[in-house]
Amino acid sequence: MEQENLFRKIQDILGDFKGNLNILEEQIDLNIQVEYYEASKAIKDKVDADQILARKDSLFSSDTSLDEKKILLNSLASIDKTEAFRILEQYHQAPEPELKEWATLAFQESKLLMESSILEENQIVISTGMGGKGHKLRYFIVLLANESSTIDDLQLKIIETELAFLSKKCEAELEEINHSDRFVTIKILISMEVNLYDLFEELVDNCNQFGDFLQQNFIITNVKALTFEEIEHFLETSHLPGESDSEL
Repeated sequence: MEQENLFRKIQDILGDFKGNLNILEEQIDLNIQVEYYEASKAIKDKVDADQILARKDSLFSSDTSLDEKKILLNSLASIDKTEAFRILEQYHQAPEPELKEWATLAFQESKLLMESSILEENQIVISTGMGGKGHKLRYFIVLLANESSTIDDLQLKIIETELAFLSKKCEAELEEINHSDRFVTIKILISMEVNLYDLFEELVDNCNQFGDFLQQNFIITNVKALTFEEIEHFLETSHLPGESDSEL
């Protein structure tokens, strides 16, 4: 099935949007992101800037509950004032471990709000579970060995060589590659303008010129990096091999 690149899809959704697209670099659990943005939306029209700023010391107090601090972080992130941004910046540098991701989201929201105000230009953040860098998103890919094959050192070298070639061509950044005898996992930064399916179909085809050892199926996700145990479970419980659809 033909796939459009992600950047084109985003442009279609935004229409005539004039402004900057920003990718959240940090890797933050999607469930926390959903909880954060729902909480932020709930308090948007209820924030009294003066009252919230007057309570800033509560954010750094051990007597303040984590739930109260979440509300404070959401509230501060919605205030278009330098003081609110600096408070979030300070807290973001040394948050409670339980609120690290929440503090990152609040700091990012405040930063975009300040930039929109200063630059008089709309800002949109694109956030995935695995984060990204610049205009590149981070993806986790699993290449699967054919039933009659296993991934040995030579085959891994073939994959690494072909992946390096394709990565250079599309300016992708390979961060990590690992393997078992049944699959190879890849963590990589790829521009939103790149068609992922075409890229990895080409990779599989190129590698298979040296022995037809990879399935045409592959797994792509930007939600989280899968553990070997999760991949093994997927292989044991899914329809693979046999279908031709890639997973996203």
